[in-house]
Amino acid sequence: MIINHPLLGPRDAQEFVYLGDASLINRPDGMVAGIEIFHDYLYNRDNPAGLHRELWYHEQGDRSWLVVTRNTVTHEITKVELARDVARAEGRSK
Repeated sequence: MIINHPLLGPRDAQEFVYLGDASLINRPDGMVAGIEIFHDYLYNRDNPAGLHRELWYHEQGDRSWLVVTRNTVTHEITKVELARDVARAEGRSK
């Protein structure tokens, strides 16, 4: 699988580590959120067939975090974004 890194161009997926669902960016504040909300964040995941947003870490490269939109049935990658930009767009970072 080839991941088209937004800064470095096409890279082999072997350079990356898959971390899971991109919703992990939206971590609830453990001091404010109830225990049930934090439990759901940690342990409950969807397993969709079709388009899915995932977190990937460029371990053997620039060490950036990416949000990759991938079809879990065909493995076709339709979009790759820097996780930093996604977090900023969602109001999670400066």
